Amino acid sequence: MSVTFTAAALDVEILIVGSGFSGLGAGIALKKMGMHDFAILERAQDLGGTWRDNTYPGLTVDVASTSYSYGFELYPDWSRLYAPGAEVKAYADHCATKYGVREHIRYGKTVTSARYDAASNTWLTRLADGSELRSRYLVSATGLFGPPKLPDIAGIGDFAGTIMHTAQWDHGVDLTGKRVAVIGTGATAIQVVPEIVDRVAHLDVYQRTPIWLLPKPDRQFGESTRRLFRKWPITQRALRVVTNALNELLFGLGFSHYRQMPWLYAWFEKVGTNHIRAQVHDPAIQDKLIPRYSFFCKRPSFSNVYFPVFNRPNVELITTPIERVNPQGLLTRDGVERPVDILICATGYAVFEKGIVPAFETYGRDGTEIGDYWTANRFRSFQGITLPNYPNYFMIFGPYSAASASWFGMIDTQVRHFARCIAAARKRGANYIEVKQQAFDEDFEKIMKRRRNQLVFFGNCAGSNSYYFDRNGDVPLIRPATQFGQWLRSHFVGMNNYVFQTRGLS
Repeated sequence: MSVTFTAAALDVEILIVGSGFSGLGAGIALKKMGMHDFAILERAQDLGGTWRDNTYPGLTVDVASTSYSYGFELYPDWSRLYAPGAEVKAYADHCATKYGVREHIRYGKTVTSARYDAASNTWLTRLADGSELRSRYLVSATGLFGPPKLPDIAGIGDFAGTIMHTAQWDHGVDLTGKRVAVIGTGATAIQVVPEIVDRVAHLDVYQRTPIWLLPKPDRQFGESTRRLFRKWPITQRALRVVTNALNELLFGLGFSHYRQMPWLYAWFEKVGTNHIRAQVHDPAIQDKLIPRYSFFCKRPSFSNVYFPVFNRPNVELITTPIERVNPQGLLTRDGVERPVDILICATGYAVFEKGIVPAFETYGRDGTEIGDYWTANRFRSFQGITLPNYPNYFMIFGPYSAASASWFGMIDTQVRHFARCIAAARKRGANYIEVKQQAFDEDFEKIMKRRRNQLVFFGNCAGSNSYYFDRNGDVPLIRPATQFGQWLRSHFVGMNNYVFQTRGLS
């Protein structure tokens, strides 16, 4: 029996924080259930999250677009297998409009804290403007990444030129004819560097840790292909099956079951090494670009254009650590100072630190702030989405939630789990949902047991400087499971793992 509770004391029944793909996915799931009493709070003035904020030159997905999309909403208008960032943002806009979620978004609303009120069985969410919103349920969909992270280098505040982080790209800055330095050689840098090299007079690339790159199997989707996708969606669905299977092989099986199949990543390392040697002429530079850690200790990527940059006479790869930033340039530990006009920091984000997941203070039933709980007890959650003492609270990017190279694989499963919890409460005539302590503990025990097979604990990850690891040496980002296994759990995990009750009705 479905029961509707009085909401006289509520501003909204379900409050979602964040309008990136995870927040949009949660809203779409509610709309499909016929639930319309929800709001999505967004700090910015537009939706899209990471794909709204990042606009740097060369921005593309590093997962095939056929997999980097909701499973329920295929998109036939991709221009390439690896679509540019602007198209991903357009896809977010498309989904928000098609599924009627846009009308639920409240822009310019920055959440500072949320507190569970046991007396009324509600969440009280405080905003930066001092206002408060009361909801029955709270969904944290603020994403994985925190604020852009500038490098911790002495003197960086003294630099007299222009500094940009790739996540805050200033398109008003003209790189033409300038001496440019890029700090970082991760997934962002490999896209930016080839895109800007033709414009600059000289380019210095400062590498702390090399990155594993594989040849990029990209291809253009012409109008005929897009017509085929539109007329016969099963063709795009079939391609998605193929790209999902490759992601599963690369990430789910290879990463989570490395101990059983180390040969797979040994093969990837051979392919990656040969890719460098085929594209870079100078053996000394080749040697600097070849990682000394196991494939996937940090996230690898694909590129056909990054390595050839280092054959150019106006490009220098620098692996000597930076001593300090001076007003006119960068000084390395060997005593060499290189002049710089524009400094580009491709140095990523803070990941799985206190105050990052979630992006606001969250106080549970006993008043414990969730960041303090994780500091004392390590990052953990039930199936990456719930935890005891935080009733009616759901995380779309909780600890141990990712089991796929595509974030959409995780979003689809997490949103499915969240929707099942809400549906189960409504069916039972309940308004209180909390995971049982025993289920929570058993899930974490399984994770700790299964992680023994993961590459990060069995392979050679020393010197990888991977954002996978937290301060405890755990890898809370990645669930030791396959995406298929995670899909099964999201669809069939027993609702008997939860307490459903009726509390605090007004």
